[in-house]
Amino acid sequence: MKPILFNFSDAELNAFVTDMGQPRFRAAQIRQWLNRGAPDFSVMKNLPMDLRNQLDQMAVTLPVKIITKLESADGETTKFLLELADGNKIECVLMRTTYGNSVCVSSQAGCAMGCRFCASTLLGLQRNLTTNEILAQVLTAQWELRGDRGTSRPNGDPNNGDVSHVVIMGTGEPLQNTENVIGFMERLNQDLGIGWRRITLSTCGIVPGIYDLIKWGRPINLAISMHAPTDEMRSQIMPINNKYKLDDVLTAADAFTAAHNRQLMIEYILLGRRNEMGETELYNATPEMAECLADKLTGKNCMVNLIPWNAVDERDFAAPSGNAVHRFQDILIKRGIHTRIRRERGTDIGSACGQLRLNNHQGN
Repeated sequence: MKPILFNFSDAELNAFVTDMGQPRFRAAQIRQWLNRGAPDFSVMKNLPMDLRNQLDQMAVTLPVKIITKLESADGETTKFLLELADGNKIECVLMRTTYGNSVCVSSQAGCAMGCRFCASTLLGLQRNLTTNEILAQVLTAQWELRGDRGTSRPNGDPNNGDVSHVVIMGTGEPLQNTENVIGFMERLNQDLGIGWRRITLSTCGIVPGIYDLIKWGRPINLAISMHAPTDEMRSQIMPINNKYKLDDVLTAADAFTAAHNRQLMIEYILLGRRNEMGETELYNATPEMAECLADKLTGKNCMVNLIPWNAVDERDFAAPSGNAVHRFQDILIKRGIHTRIRRERGTDIGSACGQLRLNNHQGN
């Protein structure tokens, strides 16, 4: 297996380059390219051609390699299927928005949470990702935006064509990989200049992990994947609820938001199911569930993201109608709950978590 130069310390990279008979300043040039997300050595135009060819024979640049890249028809979303050095595959998504460029990254290869509506968990958990493997996803998206044109990004300015926001909402449960995820967020802030308030971590409710974030002390955004307003219903679709009950999750989340004066984000996927007649019946998206959710969230500093389900063939749910989605939102708003419907992005390229990875696995 070829060494991954991005994983080298500066001292290790210096030794690698000088052992090739090259001057030390070449290591600094290579490091600049690596920090910009160079996918291979051919793009390192300030290196001699023979050195680029030699490096290509001896090493690779990043700990991820693009296997598939899909572009949405509207040009706003790019989805990457990436291969790791051990052959595992992960996904990340670049979303071009009015407020900047956001990247959704994966924290694990696969997922052990077993959520009944999700594609990510269908292949099980393979392993945690390293800090560098998570960071390389952002650099891959950054390269997509800048290529070999760019220079150092000034303080995460969202208007200069660079990554400005990062959400840890891809495949995997971040708080089952807390050490590496925290290391990744520190690198985002220190190396890429992305502010804490432009970083969002989404968890299905690993209570000890939320308290670890409080101890860590950085004012990132916290999102809770809630998806049901009662323990009974949530346990049916999210097995983790059997270990960490909803009230305990919300208590920990409230403690986090109080510590950092941040608004809690509640993620709520709206689900329906097909009956024997082929008609869609609402599951967790009924008016009664909306009232129950409002009861649970009244008085909390939160904002609810309603997410119409993005169909996964292997799951037996169905997307509710637009009218049902808006009716659910209206009930929450009338009850004083700040609520928005998340705009669907990249549905034509299967941008829901795990879909591209699953399709690639099935095609092999």
